[in-house]
Amino acid sequence: MAAMLELDGIRKKFGAVTAVDDISLAAGEGEFVVLLGPSGCGKSTLLRIVAGLEAPDRGRVLIGGVDVTSREPRDRDLAMVFQSYALYPHMTVFENIAYPLRIRKQPPARIAAEAGQVARKLGLEDLLDRRPKELSGGQRQRVALARAMVRRPKAFLMDEPLSNLDARLRVDMRAELKHLQHELRTVTLYVTHDQAEAMTLAHRIAVIHQGRLLQYDTPANVYHRPANRFVAGFVGSPAMNLIEGDAEGAAFVCPAFRQPFPPEAAAALGSRSKLVLGVRPEDVEVSLEVSLDEQPAWHAARVYVAEEMGNETVVRLSAGSVALTARVAAGLGIDFDATVWFRLNPAKLHWFDAAGGEAIR
Repeated sequence: MAAMLELDGIRKKFGAVTAVDDISLAAGEGEFVVLLGPSGCGKSTLLRIVAGLEAPDRGRVLIGGVDVTSREPRDRDLAMVFQSYALYPHMTVFENIAYPLRIRKQPPARIAAEAGQVARKLGLEDLLDRRPKELSGGQRQRVALARAMVRRPKAFLMDEPLSNLDARLRVDMRAELKHLQHELRTVTLYVTHDQAEAMTLAHRIAVIHQGRLLQYDTPANVYHRPANRFVAGFVGSPAMNLIEGDAEGAAFVCPAFRQPFPPEAAAALGSRSKLVLGVRPEDVEVSLEVSLDEQPAWHAARVYVAEEMGNETVVRLSAGSVALTARVAAGLGIDFDATVWFRLNPAKLHWFDAAGGEAIR
C-alpha cells in the first residue's frame, strides 16, 4: 500500500523540552491512524506539524508523496476537526458546511448540491437553518465533521473531536465516525488519550510517550503483543497486571506466588535475574474453592473489591504485597475480604525486562 501520509524523522523542541522525538510513520490510502498517549506526550504537537500550524525542527511531512513541510496550512489540502468544533456562531448549519466551498469560489449550484449531500449523510438535513447555539454537542460535532468532509481533502486531521461529548453520545459518534471514514476512504490522523477510542477506531495505533513513538501496529497487536511495559500498562481497561519478580531456575518468583516459565520462554529470557510478568485481567482465573489435590496449581488471595459490571465482574485481589485485577463471569458471588484462589493462564503471559521495560519475545 502506497503511503498517502508520511512523517519522516519529525523532531520538535520547545526550549529545553523535546515534544516530538524523531517520529517516523506512514499511513496508506484510506487508513485510520490514531495517535494515542497520555496528556502532554506530544501527539497534538505532531498533528499541528502535519497541519502546518507548527514547523518541525527536523524531518519532513509528505502528503501523496509530495514534501509539504514548508507549505502553508491552506496549501496542504487537509481538513481539521477540533475538540472545540470551531463553528462560526453567526452562520447557519448550511453556511458552516458550505463555507469551505464558498471560499474556493465554487458555483452556487454545486455548493448547494455538495453541502446538501453531506448534510444528508450525517443526518443534518432538518437542522440546516439553525445556528450552532441552537444545537446539542453531538449535532455541533456532526456539523464540524460535515464541514471537513465537504472539502474532499487528501487527509482528515482530528484532535480529540469527541472528548466534549457525554459517554453515551461519544460511543454513538465513534461508531458513526468509523462508518463514515470507511465510506470516504480518506486517510485520517486522529489524536486521543482514550485507549477505547483508539482500539475501536484505528486500523493502526501509534502509541506515543514523552515524545517518542513506542509502537505503531494494529490494535490487536498493540493489545496482545505490546512492545514494552508502558504500552502494556497503558492499553487495556482494566490495565494489564504488571508484577515485578526474580528469575529463579525455571520459574518466576514474586512475594505472592511462583510461576513456572513456559518451555518456549526460557531461552528468550536468557540470564536475566529481574523480570516483570504481565498478564491481562481476562487471563487471571478465579475460583471460590479448589480441591486439596488442585491447590498446588492455584494461589490464595483476598478480595479487595469486586465491581459488578452487569455482563462481568472485575475483581481486585490482594495477595500479600501483590495486587492483581481479574475479569470473571457475572454472578460469581464474590464479596469483600473473601479468600479466593487464582491462577494465571500460562499461554497468555507477557515478559518484560525489568531495567529497560522492553518486551521479551
